Amino acid sequence: MLSKRHIVVGLGELLWDLLPTGKQLGGAPANFAYITSLLGDNGIPASRLGQDALGAAAIRRLGELALPTEFIQKDTDHPTGTVQVEVDGAGQPRFEISGSVAWDFLDWTPQWQTLAHRADAVCFGSLAQRSEHSRATVRKFVLASGRNAVRVFDVNLRQSFYTAQVLAESMKLATIVKLNHEELPRIMRLFELEHHREEDSARRLLSLHDLKLVCVTRGNGGSLLISAGECSEHPGFRVKVADTVGAGDAFTAGIVHGYLRGTSLAQINENANRVGAWVASQSGATPAPKAAGLEQTLAEVG
Repeated sequence: MLSKRHIVVGLGELLWDLLPTGKQLGGAPANFAYITSLLGDNGIPASRLGQDALGAAAIRRLGELALPTEFIQKDTDHPTGTVQVEVDGAGQPRFEISGSVAWDFLDWTPQWQTLAHRADAVCFGSLAQRSEHSRATVRKFVLASGRNAVRVFDVNLRQSFYTAQVLAESMKLATIVKLNHEELPRIMRLFELEHHREEDSARRLLSLHDLKLVCVTRGNGGSLLISAGECSEHPGFRVKVADTVGAGDAFTAGIVHGYLRGTSLAQINENANRVGAWVASQSGATPAPKAAGLEQTLAEVG
């Protein structure tokens, strides 16, 4: 019997990454929604674009990815978001995120309220909350989701676009928090808490904010998942990395997919690492599976 197709919303920034090799549609909501859809749920991006050439190109690209566009707002006053990406001689990227763009002005609308009520899960981050306007909308959306909806806070510490208050308030709204091994000690310092071991700090956050699950990604070193009664560590999968763009969003999609189905923590961890490693082994955040399908594609990872 086929499992239920859940309604899973990626809420927040939608933008173009302007790379030396050309532009690529980015932003966690679209990346997350795309992998969510590949995994078998209804991934829905909810964001805002300018009524400009880049906005029109983003809508076309979402269509190519078979993602719905009816929850993408149009902004006549602000441009579509962009990120200037420069790569140094060692291959390390540096990001310059443009300000006062369309996704800084997410509006709370009746259409979004209806979507929030219907959502089985919603994933939101810290970057999309850099403006007061969007922060208020994100908060209203998450609070409007159903009592049983899974609320995922995906920490994304970029430039200076976060505060301890926004991080703490977001965690209090969440069911699940996902962050990486570099962000964890920074957040503990922001919260004026001691950080020694990752597991201890993850448990502290779990308890402090009444969370169901804390996920700590470790780059190519796998991940740590902590719930009230369990701890699961996974070493990750060894792949030839094309680029890491979108790998964290894919990992989050894998976490949500398993959590919605009551999968065991160890299996959730393995599956999320597998899909994240697959995306890292491909160019870009939205690769197409092989003709044999996603299941066979993922089976070849590691």
